Amino acid sequence: MSPRRLFLLLPLLAALASCGPVVVETRQTPVPAPAPAPAPERPPQISPKAERRAEAAARMFVEVIERVEPVAEQQCRQVGRAANCNFLIAVDDRPGQAPNAFQTLDAAGRPVLAFNLALIMSVDNADELAFVMGHEASHHILGHLQRAQQNAQVGAVIATGLASVAGVGDEVVRSAQQYGAALGARSYSKDFELEADQMGTIVTYRAGYNPARGAEFFNRIPDPGNRFLGTHPPNSARVDIVRRTYREISGGS
Repeated sequence: MSPRRLFLLLPLLAALASCGPVVVETRQTPVPAPAPAPAPERPPQISPKAERRAEAAARMFVEVIERVEPVAEQQCRQVGRAANCNFLIAVDDRPGQAPNAFQTLDAAGRPVLAFNLALIMSVDNADELAFVMGHEASHHILGHLQRAQQNAQVGAVIATGLASVAGVGDEVVRSAQQYGAALGARSYSKDFELEADQMGTIVTYRAGYNPARGAEFFNRIPDPGNRFLGTHPPNSARVDIVRRTYREISGGS
């Protein structure tokens, strides 16, 4: 018996127990039938081949972390500009994203190297994944986040000063400040990427991987070319600096 029906019968039962007269109203308020519970979602079916590929990618990712992270930390302590060299590796498991990896800081100032699943699944081998990890770690080793913030501040000050001298209104000055900050933050971004490629080559090599083979990853991603205000240099320039650095540190092998 449903709780609602039991609740409706309680007054009747109480009256019967007291032997008093009972008036039963025959009209009943219709009770809508409860909506059927939604069927539990079935997990997507994964083919055995895709499952094996995912397992292999996961094992490779863990292996690369174990070899690259200690080298990146050592390089950070030896030549880096950062106070905190205790890298944290994070995985973004949201579906439907384009391959991506980036370096940032958590609230405590600890460096975070983040990779999404699409990137982990897109590399062809451990050398490519190691190079990407070494590259992102190098952004922290070389203090690029802090330097970008400084560039943004300088750009904002210059743009605001120029707008003020021109005698424009406050709204235009604010727009100039925002544009100057963006321009300042991006003015050295291409150099930052090449610096991270060079340092990343060293980290990758010292971790026991082949950075020249790892840089072949650039052959499969869109080439940004040499656009004005582009945040990344041409892929050919990046491959070139990796190969030159690799020859230097490996004795020309």
